Amino acid sequence: MMTYTLFLILIMIVAFLLILIIMVQNPKGGGLSSSFGGGGTQSLGGVQNTTNFLDKSTWTLSIVLLALILLSNFAAPKMTAVDTSSEIENTIENREVQDAPMQTEATTTLKDSAQ
Repeated sequence: MMTYTLFLILIMIVAFLLILIIMVQNPKGGGLSSSFGGGGTQSLGGVQNTTNFLDKSTWTLSIVLLALILLSNFAAPKMTAVDTSSEIENTIENREVQDAPMQTEATTTLKDSAQ
């Protein structure tokens, strides 16, 4: 159960980082990266290097997210079998079980009285 919770927390963190990375990317129309200081990205080694970093980090985070989701499936708590029979069915089955000995006693009593 603890590992499943850990997977869920990691999935949420990676998903949040993936959203941030995608929003910072510079699409054809300008995007949010120019709003957050397009000039600052050039100091990191040029626009091309920043674009490559964002592309690689997007792919890496998406692969990590997919792997975490698949691994969390194995850590998920197993569900126990649920009794699908209704209360009415259970009552009928119990009544049949209780009535069966009474019927055999009645048959035996009838046979004894006939003799």
